Amino acid sequence: MNILMVYPKYPDSFWSFKHAMRFISKKATVPPLGLITIAAMLPKEWHKKVVDLNITTLKSGDVVWADYVFISAMSIQKESVNDVIRECLKYKTKMVAGGPLFTQDYDNYPQIDHFILNEAEITLPPFLRDLASGNSPERIYRTDEFADLSATPVPDYSLLSRKDYVVMNIQVTRGCPFSCDFCEITTLLGHKVRMKKTNQILAELESLYNLNWRGPVLVVDDNFIGNKHEIKSSLLPAMLEWMKAHHFPFTFETQTSINLADDDELLSMMVATGFTSTFIGIETPDEVSLQDCNKGQNKNRDLLQCVKKIQKAGMSVSGGFIVGFDTDTSTVFQKQLDFIQQSGIVSAMVGILHAPKNTTLYKRMVGEDRIIKESSGNNTDASINFIPKMNPKDLLDGYNLLIRNIYSIKPYYKRVRQFLQNYQQLYAIKRRVRFSLFKSLFKTVYIIGIVNKGRGEFWKLMVWTLFKKPLLIKDAIQFAVYGYHFRIVYGIR
Repeated sequence: MNILMVYPKYPDSFWSFKHAMRFISKKATVPPLGLITIAAMLPKEWHKKVVDLNITTLKSGDVVWADYVFISAMSIQKESVNDVIRECLKYKTKMVAGGPLFTQDYDNYPQIDHFILNEAEITLPPFLRDLASGNSPERIYRTDEFADLSATPVPDYSLLSRKDYVVMNIQVTRGCPFSCDFCEITTLLGHKVRMKKTNQILAELESLYNLNWRGPVLVVDDNFIGNKHEIKSSLLPAMLEWMKAHHFPFTFETQTSINLADDDELLSMMVATGFTSTFIGIETPDEVSLQDCNKGQNKNRDLLQCVKKIQKAGMSVSGGFIVGFDTDTSTVFQKQLDFIQQSGIVSAMVGILHAPKNTTLYKRMVGEDRIIKESSGNNTDASINFIPKMNPKDLLDGYNLLIRNIYSIKPYYKRVRQFLQNYQQLYAIKRRVRFSLFKSLFKTVYIIGIVNKGRGEFWKLMVWTLFKKPLLIKDAIQFAVYGYHFRIVYGIR
C-alpha cells in the first residue's frame, strides 16, 4: 500500500504564529502528532508520506501515487479539509478520515470513503484486518470505549521535515478529570485520565534525540497534571534522570489546570525537569461566571496570585480567557483587562464563548433553541454560534475593545515588563549558537526595532530588560515578536 497522510492547513489565527515564523525561518509551530502516531500503527512494509499543508503544498502526483489518503483534522481546519477532499475526488483516490473534526461531524462529509473515529488504537485495527482479508472495509469504524495507551506506539517522527517546525510534540495522557461545560475534551477522551507508561515516554524522547532534535518539546496533553500522583512518583523522576544523562537537550511546554499552583513539590519537579511554560484555562476572574460554566477548579482562589506563583517558580503562563457567559455583564471586559495586565500573561487567548457540538453547553443551548450555527473551531475569530444573553452588539463591541486594549503596542509591552518582573528563570536552558540565531536577531531588530510602528516601545523594553533582567533578554525579544504577530492577526496598527 502507498499511504499519503495529509494534515490540512490552519487559517491565520492566534495560535498559528504565522507572522512570527518569518523571524526564525520556520514554517509551522507543531507537527501533526496524530498522523505520525497513526503511521506507526500501519504495516511496516507499507510506503508512507506525510504532507503537512502548513509547510508545503499538496502535489497531484502524490495524490495519484496513493492508494489511500489519510486525513486528520480539527474544526478550525474545515476550509482546508474541503480543498483536500476536492483534490482526492479529482483523481479518484480513496480517503480515510479521523481526528476530532470527523469524530464530531462525519455526517457532513459524504465524500469520504472510510472513517476511523474516536481513538485509533481501537478503531484502526479492524479496518486494517478488513483490508488484509480482502473484505470490503466498512465505511465507519467507531467505539464508545477508551484506549489503553500502553498500546500506543512511538510516533514515526522520521516522516517529518523537522527543520520546518518550531517544536516537536509528545503525548503523555488523555482525558481530563474536570467538567467545564464548554469543553469537548471529555466528550472525545473521557473524564478518566489515562497515561502512557513511563518507558513509552522515555522511548519517544530517545527517538527525538536520536533524530538530532534539540530544543522545545510540546507535551500536548489537555491537562498534564490530571494524574498528579503518577506524574510525581514515576514520570518526572524518570524524565529528569533521562534529561541529566543526555545533558538536557530539550525544554518542555504543556497545558495544566490552575491547581498546579497548589503543589510546590510538583512545580519544582517540573521546572527541574525542563518545563518552562504552561497554558492554563483561566476563563474569567468572575466567580459567578466560573460557577456558570462549572469551572470548579478555578473557584474560591486568588487566580492572580496563583499565576504569579507559577511564574515565580520558573514557568511562564499563557492563558485562555472567555467572555459571553450567560452571567456576564458589561463589567466583564474591564475585569478581564485588569486581570490580564496585572498577571503578566503575555499570550492571552481571549475568545467569545462557543458551544462545540456534544458539550454540556451545546446540549443546553439546543434545549433552549439558541444554537445559530456550528462552532468555527476558532475561539478568537469574534464569531458567535449561539444567541447570548448579553446584547450581541454589546458583546462584540466589548470583545473588540478588550482585544485592542490588550494587544495595542503600549499595553502589550507594559504586560511583557510585568511578566519579566514576576518571572524567575530557574532552569538553565542550553542552546546551540547557530548562524540562524544571529539572522533571527537581525530580522527582529530591523523589522520591529527600526521599520515597524512601535519601535520606541521595543527599545524601551530592551533597555529596561538589559538593566533590570539581563538574563531574560531572549524572552523579551521573543515576546516582542509575538506582539508583532498578534497585532497583525487582530488588525491592530
